[in-house]
Amino acid sequence: MSILSKLFGGKGNADAAEPSVAAEEYKGYKITPTPAQDGKSYRIGARIEKEIDGEVKVHDLIRADTLPVREDAEAASVAKAKVMIDQMGDRVFR
Repeated sequence: MSILSKLFGGKGNADAAEPSVAAEEYKGYKITPTPAQDGKSYRIGARIEKEIDGEVKVHDLIRADTLPVREDAEAASVAKAKVMIDQMGDRVFR
């Protein structure tokens, strides 16, 4: 990626943001791992979705934890999202 692309928002490696695992259903929620590359590691992140009263609610989970392997970050992201769902339930969308 060129310096101009970095400055002006070029996509660079477009598939870098795509999860290598499918979204997972958990207790009525849809969890999609979305780890973000941070230097040579990946920051834990996931999208939590649930349809409530006909409206899809979304919460983007972002954590400071980083892991060196993308697949490990994806697995940890799903695990963190499950813990959040277990602890907060639908309050996660407030």
